[in-house]
Amino acid sequence: MLIGYVSDERFVAQADVLLEFQQQGRIAAIVRSTPRGAVHAEIAPGDYDVTLVKDGFGSKSVKMTVTADQPYHFRLLSDCILGYVWPRAVKTGGSSEFRVHATEPYRLTLWRYGWQREMVKLLGWFDEHGPRAVMQITPDGDYTQTGVQWNKFGYASAHHTQFVTGPEKSGLYYLHAKGEKTGEFFSFPWIVAPAKPTAPIAVLASTNTWLAYNNFGGRSNYINANCLPDEPVVNARQDLIRYTKAGSFNVWGFQDDEYLPLSFERPEPGNVVREHEEVTDPIEGRLPCGMAPAEWRLLGWLEREKFAYDYYSEGQLHAGDVDLDAYKILIISIHPEYWSRQMYQRVKDWVQLRGGKLMYLGGNGLNCEVEFLDQDRLRFKTFLAPSTGGALGMPDPQNPDIYLESRMHRTLESEANLLGVVCTETGIMTAAPYKVINADHWVFAGTGLKNGDLFGEQSLQERIHGGASGHETDKMSPHSPAGTVLLAKGINRDAGGAEIVHYDTVSGGAVFSVGSITYVPCLLVDDAISRITSNVITRFLGGK
Repeated sequence: MLIGYVSDERFVAQADVLLEFQQQGRIAAIVRSTPRGAVHAEIAPGDYDVTLVKDGFGSKSVKMTVTADQPYHFRLLSDCILGYVWPRAVKTGGSSEFRVHATEPYRLTLWRYGWQREMVKLLGWFDEHGPRAVMQITPDGDYTQTGVQWNKFGYASAHHTQFVTGPEKSGLYYLHAKGEKTGEFFSFPWIVAPAKPTAPIAVLASTNTWLAYNNFGGRSNYINANCLPDEPVVNARQDLIRYTKAGSFNVWGFQDDEYLPLSFERPEPGNVVREHEEVTDPIEGRLPCGMAPAEWRLLGWLEREKFAYDYYSEGQLHAGDVDLDAYKILIISIHPEYWSRQMYQRVKDWVQLRGGKLMYLGGNGLNCEVEFLDQDRLRFKTFLAPSTGGALGMPDPQNPDIYLESRMHRTLESEANLLGVVCTETGIMTAAPYKVINADHWVFAGTGLKNGDLFGEQSLQERIHGGASGHETDKMSPHSPAGTVLLAKGINRDAGGAEIVHYDTVSGGAVFSVGSITYVPCLLVDDAISRITSNVITRFLGGK
């Protein structure tokens, strides 16, 4: 009978795994998995102790129940170095536990990532007396919902705690793990917020987006978004609906409540910074260009230009731990696509009612509502039925004559009401410079730019290379606030360029939006982008 399937941390089927089934201390069967990872054995339904072994993976034993109608999902973890901290964000003086998977002794160091990449301290060397004793074990089944629960088995000694205390200086930190024998390297981010506000600027890390793109365990908001399939993957292009059905938006065709939660409590391979990477280096790789390594370029630029800031996670904003009224400016950047309703309303009220000033230095932002189920998990409300008018919008299911500009528009309101812009299909996956539309506006002071001039040509972004307007681009809409001024537009093909806009509120607040994922990677290398951004910050801080 079919007992179940064996897969790895990517939910890829593993063939030729050796499994031994025991019941009441007696061997009931010894079998190997098939090319599709299937496990067949001639045993009766009931409770079993099962041991799994395969070269290149951590061996483990589990207790499971064999049933006739519900195949079991065995999960193995490959031999490598991985890690994360939990919780992912703390205030200065708070502590997180570092949870590292390795099959060899490893050295762990703490670094701060700003204009200078600074080593904070050596956390130590980690190994144990037993063989492969710092190897972690993942749960079976779908742990994208529950988290990987590392440091749970065999880590009970009070003398071997693995905690790190948040340094006094807020910012983006990384822990570096490096293997003793192989030299294998893995890094993972940690957000340290201030115990109380210390600067006039708050910068928000796009941690919800980091989660949305994290497919560790076999699911993200883009891969198996609603749930894990019944069988593990053999060939992604043949097995996943993202590729087997025309258009990736089939992934988002399920109703909101059909999307199972995603847990923050997992390693994030897409958020790795290279061991010797500097802030002025090109951003290599696909995912890093839209996640923490790219956001680091903003922090480095702020420090280079001597603008003091405090750093927070989106979860801290959702929980009410960011005192917006203590700040003059809030900056969001790169790709802050996924916001909760509470986050959105807090920032909108601050800007429109209490004089807050928002700088949106990203693209396709606030486009989809998420629901925090607890501090560990999110549900992404990603249902989308694209119309011919644009793959990022849809007709209103209740009134087809009304066009909804985004998923946020479907569940709350168009994000253009706050940002002044909203993402559209045109311009997607292209990059180009901006063209000046309104050279007399104060944002262009000192740049020497005239109407029709191009700027934003130099970039550190390598995934979609070509300029500061790119990857995914936002434009003004009928929902942009009255008085929104168009300052520049990208020259991307099909009139798909991002639009830089500004508007003021009657309360004294203001919003500056660039509508592009590739804007921030230009800050450190393009003089005009740097000067424009500096002009906005100086003005929003109360200067001229």
